[in-house]
Amino acid sequence: MSVQFAYRFQQDLPPSSLQDLDDVVLTAAVMSNDGISIPAGTEGTIVSVFRGGEAYVVEFAQPEGTLASVGPDEIRMAEPAAS
Repeated sequence: MSVQFAYRFQQDLPPSSLQDLDDVVLTAAVMSNDGISIPAGTEGTIVSVFRGGEAYVVEFAQPEGTLASVGPDEIRMAEPAAS
């Protein structure tokens, strides 16, 4: 079987509406990559998107520079600031 033939049967993932540098809010408490608990409602910024939105790395301001790997069901787009 050629690579081209096998590629046709690879599952296509739907593109994510979230992308790098989007501001998001946690919908569930998560653990950071360093083991720090981050509560639901905390805002952060997406710094990496994996496999079209299968997972994200989000950076949080507090504690400074904290990173957490999260699934799409654990974040939502942050509401724009009222003007």
